[in-house]
Amino acid sequence: MLRRLLARAFWACSPWSLSSEPAPSRPSVIIGAPHTSNWDFVFMLAIAWRLGVRLRWLGKHTLFHGWRGPIMRALGGIPVDRADPARVVDDVVELARRGEVFGLVVTPDGTRSGNTHWKSGFHRIAVAAGMPLTLGYVDRTTMTTGLGPTWQPSGDLTADMDRIRAFYADKSGFHPGRRVEPRLREEDGRA
Repeated sequence: MLRRLLARAFWACSPWSLSSEPAPSRPSVIIGAPHTSNWDFVFMLAIAWRLGVRLRWLGKHTLFHGWRGPIMRALGGIPVDRADPARVVDDVVELARRGEVFGLVVTPDGTRSGNTHWKSGFHRIAVAAGMPLTLGYVDRTTMTTGLGPTWQPSGDLTADMDRIRAFYADKSGFHPGRRVEPRLREEDGRA
């Protein structure tokens, strides 16, 4: 209840607008893109709390050290040790199998700058867990943010990425100059 009140206050005071399709009703992988600012985290919480979505999100394990750990976990964080990233897929599949309804937020363009390609882990998790993808976005040009369509990935990486690219084609992120085009290294023929 408190989270919904905080979210309502945020959207009432924010120059940004929430423009969203309905929240997914089953475990889903939510793509958070373009990820260009620390504000994306605030938007993610405000969207989820307003729509009543229980969030889980992946963060580098160092964010969970010390006093920050309990706070990050309370906000839905799942630490990822980059030395063993494959374990994350197993952990998420287990959460979904237990029947927990949640949105797993993944930022496939990685950190807020410096990458040239998206990472494909979001797709591997969705396919392995049988979870649909929900396309979350931030768009500075329209000052809107929210959740786009939810759909089941086909397993055909190129076809699924074409659908994702079409949705994000006009989404700029908070800092448009830091936007990473939705393209995977695998699509360029490099492993």
